[in-house]
Amino acid sequence: MADDNASVQPKSNPRKRKLFLIILVLVVVLAAVGVWLWHSLYGKWYESTDDAYVNGNVVSITPLTGGTVTSIGADDGDLVHAGQTLIVLDPADARIALQSAQANLARTVRQVRGLYTNVDAQKAQVGTRKADVQRAQENFNRRKNLAAGGAISQEELAHARDDLTSAQNALNNAQRRLATTQALVDDTQIASHPEVQAAAAQVRDAYLAQARTTIVAPVTGYVAKRTVQLGQRLQPGATTMAVIPLDEVWIDANFKETQLRQMRIGQPVTITADIYGDDVEYKGTVESLGAGTGSAFALLPAQNATGNWIKIVQRVPVRIKLEPDHLRDHPLRIGLSTVVDVDLHDTNGAMLAQQPPQQASFSTQVYDKQLGEADDLIARLIHDNSAMGKAAQR
Repeated sequence: MADDNASVQPKSNPRKRKLFLIILVLVVVLAAVGVWLWHSLYGKWYESTDDAYVNGNVVSITPLTGGTVTSIGADDGDLVHAGQTLIVLDPADARIALQSAQANLARTVRQVRGLYTNVDAQKAQVGTRKADVQRAQENFNRRKNLAAGGAISQEELAHARDDLTSAQNALNNAQRRLATTQALVDDTQIASHPEVQAAAAQVRDAYLAQARTTIVAPVTGYVAKRTVQLGQRLQPGATTMAVIPLDEVWIDANFKETQLRQMRIGQPVTITADIYGDDVEYKGTVESLGAGTGSAFALLPAQNATGNWIKIVQRVPVRIKLEPDHLRDHPLRIGLSTVVDVDLHDTNGAMLAQQPPQQASFSTQVYDKQLGEADDLIARLIHDNSAMGKAAQR
């Protein structure tokens, strides 16, 4: 009986091996077909990377003038709007400097008013001197005719000649003084006089210095990295905090150089963030492809020319612009990890930007009002200290 079982066993093993090999071949073929289908339908049309992170503008808040911190208006994580007060510095020194500049401008306006008044007075004096010369000339002419007939002595004629010379000298002096004074005010008004403009510039500088003791947020965003403290003495340019506009973040995706062959500006992108998982998808577009690899801009770039060189696949940063609606519903933070899929079907776009920007990519108008207020103050000071302003007050 045992011999019969032994004779059956060898016959069944080849049959099982054959079935196993057939199944293995079918699995390999199906896997190859699956890979081919995946590459044909998806793989060659999409490029993906998980080496992608949220990036954005980190707007440093730095004082433009020195001073002691007396108030801090926001802390880490707070939402602030453009123009909102963040830090207040002690304004005492700046206020005193502004008052001094205002007094100097008022004094300068009055002095320039005096120049215009001197011109009018000297014009009248020149007219008087001309009349004196004409009268002395007529008197000399009469004396000259009388002296020719012997009616008067030569001494009296000499006195008349001296009077004419003296009158002419006085006229010349008056005309020179008039020319000198006119040179100070020619083709100007009080507001456009150089001395007034110099004093006005001092007022403008002092006003801006006082206005800058109040440090405002240049953009709307969230406060981060606050280091400033009450009572701290700040110097111009010192870092105090940062404001991050989270509604303007983007994705920096680092693709391998072998993945960029079909990548173009404007291609659609699908993004998922680790913070929300696959349940939330962001839509975006390729905004730009980096001008160099990450290693080329490293603090210590690779020195391949030394001979100690190993070929490594490089990565190039690709900036991806996000749709604002998606950011509003599911906000992101700078530095978060993401997974990026780029749709490569449309390859009509350019690999690099073809035109320079038509307008500023980022701008703020929160500082424009300061200069306008300074100009209004200057105009009011000039008006109040000019002859027109005094006449209006009377």
